Amino acid sequence: MLGVGVGLSVALIGTLSSALHALLFGIGGEHLSGVARLPRGYVAPIAGGLLLGGASWLWRRRRSTIAVDPVEANALHGGRMSLRDSLWVTAQTLVSNGFGASVGLEGGYAQMGSGLASKLGVFLRLRRNDLRVFVGCGAGAAIGAAFGAPLTGAFYAFELIVGTYTVSTAGAVLAASLAGVLTARAVRATTYNLHIPPVGALHLADYPSTLVLALICAGLGIALMRATSLAEGLLNVVRAPRALRPAFGGCVMTGLALITPQVLASGHGALGVDVVGRFSIGALALLISLKMLASTVSLGAGFRGGLFFASLFLGALVGKLFATIAALVAPQLGIDPTICVLVGMSSFAVAVIGGPLTMSFLVLETTGDFLVTTIVLAAAVVTGLTVRETFGYSFSTWRLHVRGETIRSAIDVGWMRSLTVGRMMRRDPSTIAATAGLAELRRRYPLGSTQHVIALDDAGRYAGIAVVAEAFASAERPEEDAKRTVADIAHWTDAALTPATNIKEAVAVFDRTEGEALAVVEDRAGGKVIGLLTEGYALRRYAEELEKHRQGLTGDA
Repeated sequence: MLGVGVGLSVALIGTLSSALHALLFGIGGEHLSGVARLPRGYVAPIAGGLLLGGASWLWRRRRSTIAVDPVEANALHGGRMSLRDSLWVTAQTLVSNGFGASVGLEGGYAQMGSGLASKLGVFLRLRRNDLRVFVGCGAGAAIGAAFGAPLTGAFYAFELIVGTYTVSTAGAVLAASLAGVLTARAVRATTYNLHIPPVGALHLADYPSTLVLALICAGLGIALMRATSLAEGLLNVVRAPRALRPAFGGCVMTGLALITPQVLASGHGALGVDVVGRFSIGALALLISLKMLASTVSLGAGFRGGLFFASLFLGALVGKLFATIAALVAPQLGIDPTICVLVGMSSFAVAVIGGPLTMSFLVLETTGDFLVTTIVLAAAVVTGLTVRETFGYSFSTWRLHVRGETIRSAIDVGWMRSLTVGRMMRRDPSTIAATAGLAELRRRYPLGSTQHVIALDDAGRYAGIAVVAEAFASAERPEEDAKRTVADIAHWTDAALTPATNIKEAVAVFDRTEGEALAVVEDRAGGKVIGLLTEGYALRRYAEELEKHRQGLTGDA
């Protein structure tokens, strides 16, 4: 049922986008980026920027929170997303793409699908792990419906949204993706159909050359992601009004569209034209540069959308350029241009989006050729490893990193953040004045009553932790013991936790201080003690939550 609903939403969004292209640019039934010349509408990106900027300004006045995407939702929030925010992001994506910004609709598709899934999952009161899988079902159904490729949609969910593949989750995700694809086909939705020419025979020599192409795509993909953040940073430096930034990006898009309409929208139409067309090296290099600039400016200026199809388009151009240069430099190799196009598409998309299996299945479902898929998979793995070791992020996680988040994938780490010291601490710790004598400590806290006593200074602030066993051991030296106070045996005087500290950070503090117990203070400035946490209890709770997480992944819960 979720897959059917998502498939219908994908069909509606795609139809609305095509209608906007026809209305604003006068292109009829053609794809926007595939036309040789626009009949009209060169200023549409500027108008779209003004519309989007004004609407975003009004939205921020009503809601101060940032919309959560499916990767962030599954990594940090247990799959919980706001449907209202998802509808807003989808509307932004539709306006951005419909008015010609160089972004794809797939970001809106995935946001809509995962938002619907999250809302339905919360209504059904699904457990945390089940809700995360459900969000993956929604996103996978959306991508599958968009490309007419159920395996691509399913592995998009596994690799990028859920963060892992298990037998227990495979049935649900595959069913949702297949239902989304069949629904989109039933209503004759406009999908990203990839038409690739036949591939020639593969040779062993093709592997080294395509792996070089994979490394080139990895470098260009990293450059595209960094350039997007750089463009946004430059607008921050010049203090451009946020409401006018999309209009500025629209001005740049208008200038680029005057050179070639292929820079507009996602590049779906242009891909169909360019793959079979004949271009010089200079023309291909120029087109790659213009499309990268268009995508960078569009996203940096505030247009919303995805880079999935833009990455496929750029990768196809890079592969075609690589094959053209190879034919001039080393014609004896006989490199097949179509293989380079497919390898370029998948490798560039892996560099920017991630998911080597996702892109490999997209090639398999497009060509139906298993031998070609093997060489594409090898190149995708090389690209993925290169980007992981040299950059460490995909586009979605890089955007989160720029915002200050530290997540690298959709693997669930939110439970660590929710398991805080405030939830685990004892709220009635034993306390004593730091100036009290050890005899007083022994009188108030006999052996066996407690192990740790928190020392407080004259102002009631934290002054360390006394170990009761040490106080009783000191009684064996009466002359020395009579002169000693609690402050003399206090440990970990400069180490304390706060209620907001999460379990991972708390364990790191225990490890650094080698403490058996640490006080919990209201805030580090005031030092008012509100609780106590022992290392043993923290580690036990950590192990319990890890086991719950493992059971959720394997389906044993």
